[in-house]
Amino acid sequence: MSGFDDLIGGYHRFRDTGWTGQRARWTELAEGQSPRVMVIACSDSRVDPAQVFDTSPGEIFVVRNVANLVPPFENDSGRHGVSAALEFAVTQLEVTDVVVMGHGSCGGVGAALSRRFSDAAPGEGGFIAHWVDMLDEARERIVAEHGTGPDAVRAMEHETVRVSLANLRTFPFVPEREAAGKLRLHGAWFAIAQGELHVMGEDGAFAPA
Repeated sequence: MSGFDDLIGGYHRFRDTGWTGQRARWTELAEGQSPRVMVIACSDSRVDPAQVFDTSPGEIFVVRNVANLVPPFENDSGRHGVSAALEFAVTQLEVTDVVVMGHGSCGGVGAALSRRFSDAAPGEGGFIAHWVDMLDEARERIVAEHGTGPDAVRAMEHETVRVSLANLRTFPFVPEREAAGKLRLHGAWFAIAQGELHVMGEDGAFAPA
């Protein structure tokens, strides 16, 4: 069986149990969505925000990409997927909270730290390199303090969250809503092996939830 066949098998299980068991909820969701929270998470297959936060359909608006990164605000002709999703969540859905969730054993963070794709062409790692180079400034500080070992990896995983939160605030509509008390930003980090969520405090440090 192929991976897609496995997905179809999962769909049938969902149809028989998950959808049937929450049919009223799905009927309601067919009329529209009104999530209160946006989650920006990594594309990593091991870290599904809906599973980590045990949410029901329609509760969270999710964007996932390599290393859970938010690029800074840019007003140009580029196609900005994360920016469009953020704009939709904040200005149209009017979510009250945005959560950036990093995680342990992040391949994107590893690529940023090692720079293994720095000279690669598109299709061979070049797209990855250009994406994670948003972390270059943070990388220099972390390597200077921790080297490139396990402590540096953990520090870099935490730093991806801080960088993304800082970049969120470069979008004019984000600090405007923060100042008005309509929007709150949060940082989190998930330890895969321990199944433990850490939350970022106001001082930028992470502690178990």
